Amino acid sequence: MNNIYPIFDTILQQTDKETLLRQKGKVIWMVGLSGSGKSTLARATENTLHQQGKVTMLLDGDNLRTGVNNNLGFSEEERRENIRRAAEVAKLFAQCGVITICSLISPTQSIRQMAREIIGDNYFEVFIHCPLEVCEQRDVKGLYAKARRGEIKDFTGISSPFEEPDHPHLKISTHEQSIDESHNLLVNTILENTSYHSEI
Repeated sequence: MNNIYPIFDTILQQTDKETLLRQKGKVIWMVGLSGSGKSTLARATENTLHQQGKVTMLLDGDNLRTGVNNNLGFSEEERRENIRRAAEVAKLFAQCGVITICSLISPTQSIRQMAREIIGDNYFEVFIHCPLEVCEQRDVKGLYAKARRGEIKDFTGISSPFEEPDHPHLKISTHEQSIDESHNLLVNTILENTSYHSEI
C-alpha cells in the first residue's frame, strides 16, 4: 500500500450527486438460493425503476463472473473474494447516488457481514426466501440436477451451506407470493428508501 494517496477530501460527496439525480444512493443486496427468484425480481425491478425516472445499476452474480470476477472459482476463499469485489463496486455506484441492485447468493452470515461493512449505511439487505425443494423443482438452469449427480462441486444448498439471514431489512417469500406481489413489494420498499427530499 506504499505510495497510495486517496483523495477523499477533494471529491464531490454522495449528497452532491444525490441532489443532481434527485434520489438517494442505496445498495439493494438481494440474497437467496439459486432458483429463488433473485435475478427475475432484480431485472423486473430495475426496469420499473427506470421507467419511473430512477438511475439504476444491476449487478448480477453470473454477469460479474463473466467480467470483473472471471478469474474466480467457487471455493470458500474465492466466493468471499467474489462478494468483496461486488461490494466494492456497488459501494462506488451508491456513492454516485445510483440505486444499485445486487443479485448474489451470498451464502453465509460472515460474507454478508463483510459486504455490509464495506458498503456501510447504504447497505439494504433483501432476503429472497424460497425452500430448497421448491428451488430444485424450478431448477431453471438445470444446476441442481447436475449438483445432485456430482457434476458441480461446492454448489450452494447441496454440497455447500446456505445460512439464512437473521435480520434482513426485507424478506420476500417467492413460494408464497406471486411474481407481481413480490415485485410490487420490492419496488415500493426501494422507492421509500431512496426518495429524495430537498432541504431547501
